[in-house]
Amino acid sequence: MTLHLGLDLGGTNIKSAVLELVVDEYEVVAEGSLQTGAEGGPDTVTANLIKAARQLGDKTGPFSTVGLGVPGHFEPDTGRIIIFPNLPGGWPGYPLRDKIQEALSTPTWMINDARAFTLGEGLMGAGRGRGTVVCMTLGTGVGGGIMIDGQLHRGESGVAGELGHQIVMPDGPVCGCGNRGCVEAVTRAGVLAALAGKETAAEVYEAARDGDERSVAAVQQVADYLGIGLANVVTMIGPGRIVIGGGIAEAGAGVFGPIEDAVRSRVTLVPDEAYEIVPAELGRSAGAIGAALAGVIRP
Repeated sequence: MTLHLGLDLGGTNIKSAVLELVVDEYEVVAEGSLQTGAEGGPDTVTANLIKAARQLGDKTGPFSTVGLGVPGHFEPDTGRIIIFPNLPGGWPGYPLRDKIQEALSTPTWMINDARAFTLGEGLMGAGRGRGTVVCMTLGTGVGGGIMIDGQLHRGESGVAGELGHQIVMPDGPVCGCGNRGCVEAVTRAGVLAALAGKETAAEVYEAARDGDERSVAAVQQVADYLGIGLANVVTMIGPGRIVIGGGIAEAGAGVFGPIEDAVRSRVTLVPDEAYEIVPAELGRSAGAIGAALAGVIRP
């Protein structure tokens, strides 16, 4: 039995999943979740990642590989962090991959969390079986990725697929990446909550379903900006399927529908039947599943 661990580092929680190869297909055999402890900085977060790994290892046995999905950018060769826009503390230059690899004594591969989400949904979730798939995940930040013929498209720079960092509002609000008016800066969960006067995005979704006018307007504004970004993607890349994950995709047709309407209203060169816009299938484990796959195939 060969087991592969995936860790998905989020701002609030660390999700974990273990995959086993069964007759040429991977199956999820264990899952877990643990608080990130982001306010404690890099050392606390690293300790919690190791704890999450060991908790699952106690249940399943040793792992052959570890994949780590992280919310930002890092040096591919060294695993040192370049930028974590939504995690506090002294992350730049921090050798996260090496610390995890040394603690677990297991080969460890690091991948951007949105690419991990894309890998999971593209190979085992809502995107499976399609030639060109674009995935977007909406939450604390807005991430994305592109898969072509079963392979992540990373581009010459290695960071292709940053759907959340398209500029859709020139001179708009400052984004965590340092630019202005990115999709993420005008659609992330905190922005949606503020627009609706709620504490969390989940409260906005619930209120919108109940017909609260301010919440409905907030959802529509966010959907409009997402529509611009995704319409660009449809025209430039031509995916057969767009997979959207995160809380907004789980909130039901009344919330998800405006996103699809906004996209289709802005795409004029590609017929509607040429592409689908669907919610993710793997739920909150998608990133951890994709991270585990990354540890195996090292995209």
